[in-house]
Amino acid sequence: MTVTKAELADHLYDSVGLSKRESLELVDGFFVTMRQTLARGEPILLSGFGKFTLRDKRPRPGRNPMTGEPSLITARRVVTFSASVDLRKRCNAGLDEVASGR
Repeated sequence: MTVTKAELADHLYDSVGLSKRESLELVDGFFVTMRQTLARGEPILLSGFGKFTLRDKRPRPGRNPMTGEPSLITARRVVTFSASVDLRKRCNAGLDEVASGR
């Protein structure tokens, strides 16, 4: 399931009572703040959810999957996410039942 910014704003509208415009501005502002924080190289910790961090990747050899031609994959920064213990527990709740066929 994919959750869109519009769906987040609608949820705020329904549950908190903000106007639709205020809800969308709040959601947009949240993501702008996240992008700015990560662009400064600072981690983002959302208690009970997880942590977003930047990681530098070195250049490495690769190949074009269509032609098989070797190429260099350039150095870059990537965003990584580590789920909190609480989120992992919630996501894994009930997996024992599924694995055992109950």
